[in-house]
Amino acid sequence: MIRIAVLASIIFFAGATLALSELRWFSRKSLADRLRFYSAGTHSSHASNGSLSVATFAQVVGPLARSIGEMTSSITGSGDELAARLIRVHSPYDVTAFRVRQLGFAVAGGVGGALFSVALGTLGVATIVLTVAGAALAFLTVEQRLTKQSKARQERIFHELPVVAEQLGMLLAAGFSLGSAISRVAERGNGACAQDLKMVNSRIRHGLTEIQALREWAAIADVDALHRLMGVLALNRDTGDLGRLINDEARSIRREAQRRLMETIEKRSQQVWVPVTVATLIPGVIFLSIPFIDALSLFGQS
Repeated sequence: MIRIAVLASIIFFAGATLALSELRWFSRKSLADRLRFYSAGTHSSHASNGSLSVATFAQVVGPLARSIGEMTSSITGSGDELAARLIRVHSPYDVTAFRVRQLGFAVAGGVGGALFSVALGTLGVATIVLTVAGAALAFLTVEQRLTKQSKARQERIFHELPVVAEQLGMLLAAGFSLGSAISRVAERGNGACAQDLKMVNSRIRHGLTEIQALREWAAIADVDALHRLMGVLALNRDTGDLGRLINDEARSIRREAQRRLMETIEKRSQQVWVPVTVATLIPGVIFLSIPFIDALSLFGQS
């Protein structure tokens, strides 16, 4: 009990120190940091954050958090790379910041498991098991939430893709260039594809060609239908009837979406019969067991 109290006190002290280091009235900048703004060739953003702050703590813990996260993801099989999933959902965190945040949740979950074991009055192996289980549950919950958001984003892109493809086809048939068509769809849309096309526009302004930026988007989104559409858009300079090809691809995506919908409906209709089957099977087994047990008792008496 005393060891748990000491450990909780240390964790509370470290957390309170990191929280208070972000307050200006508590964490006063050094004289060198205050004068750095007035020196030539420097900027105030280069000022240090002190020996112990959230920024310095993240810099120290970041490599460890990334190693632990990559090892855990490889063991659990969380899917594609974390960087791609973060860019796909337009997360404000980079890989290191996400892993540090994830490790923080894991530490909080471990402390919660330890306190729960103390409340139950268990010691020894049970305390260790609850602590590790709490940390692992918190860590994997954050990972699973990101994976779920990534898959939901892919589904939104897939279902919006036919409309976006038809809009691009109409604009190209009307005489717009590919870059202008992408910019127009991005400005007038408000869905997941429009948000990603704004990112494509930004990449084009940074020097990439339209096809390179679109292929980069397809690699990040990782949607098969989008890869096929990029293959059609890559023919922009080689064919004069690109609008018809894009419309054909849009109809193909719609047929694929319809097939997926029918598969989902069939699976759910089959799942409806599972509780019905269980509800009828158990009473049937009970009713059949009564004469069977009666017959066994008669044979035993004879």
